[in-house]
Amino acid sequence: MPLPKAELHLHIEGTLEPELAFALAARNGVELPYADTDALRKAYRFEDLQSFLNLYYELMAVLRTERDFEDLANAYLARAAAQGVRHAEIFFDPQAHIARGVEMGTVVEGLWRALGSSEANHGVSTQLILCFLRDESAESALETLEAAKPYLDRIVGVGLDSAEVGHPPVKFREVYEAAAALGLRRVAHAGEEGPPSYIVEALDVLGVERIDHGLRCMEDPELVARLVRERVPLTLCPLSNVRLRTVDVLGDHPLPAMLEAGLVCTVNSDDPAYFGGYAGDNFDAVRSALGLGEERLRELARNSFVASFLEHDEERRERYLAEVEAYEFS
Repeated sequence: MPLPKAELHLHIEGTLEPELAFALAARNGVELPYADTDALRKAYRFEDLQSFLNLYYELMAVLRTERDFEDLANAYLARAAAQGVRHAEIFFDPQAHIARGVEMGTVVEGLWRALGSSEANHGVSTQLILCFLRDESAESALETLEAAKPYLDRIVGVGLDSAEVGHPPVKFREVYEAAAALGLRRVAHAGEEGPPSYIVEALDVLGVERIDHGLRCMEDPELVARLVRERVPLTLCPLSNVRLRTVDVLGDHPLPAMLEAGLVCTVNSDDPAYFGGYAGDNFDAVRSALGLGEERLRELARNSFVASFLEHDEERRERYLAEVEAYEFS
């Protein structure tokens, strides 16, 4: 039985395994530029964030119908549940679908077919976070939020992802202000490839409550002190960092130093189909490569539930935290 955990940094489009990609391509009459699943899996080797994003967006062509999004989400939830995930806050990228002619409603309703019954079917509670693509315009982000308004009963918050460098958080000030006015929670990718100043901007300009990635905060001691003081959670993705060359090898990852500094770190899978592992795989990897002891792993799991957007159901949060405290490592 794996350690109970919440997953707070997970792009649903990044859970598209080669086998499902080919199955959906066949269903929808989409021709993929790969001979078979093995050839596609070999393409999952990246030099940097942009080389990953190129393939990530290319493969989205197979996602067309509500049923496709439902199948994608159910496949993720089954894998996540098997690795100890009890609660998942799931990102989706509507702009990438709308640009292909797939409407917001198709995406949200399709995902919700799986998420709405995820507790009964998988034992996983879920929430949905709409992400804006930072390499698209601020106007496009505002249009996307407007398109999402009929579905806000299904969406708990907004996030900011895609190519980071050259697209500072301040670019999205207006849409984040609009999201806050709608009562949506706010997170943003910052400090993955972008500088520590992007983390500061995300906090001060966008008013985010969590920082996705954030590992470059370690370059700025004043920022680290602030993040510790304000208890701002960081949703780290160790295997992603290695695959995208943010760190050379997992043994060099700053996670131990970040925990030692008192940062509220969580461990997540990001785009697990592409980066070599789901949430439990990431926990196993940092335990092995970084020599994290049982209490550090328990701290990471505890942090994941503390950092989750479960304020509407504190009883559930306490129940999950009790599971973490009671867990016996093998």
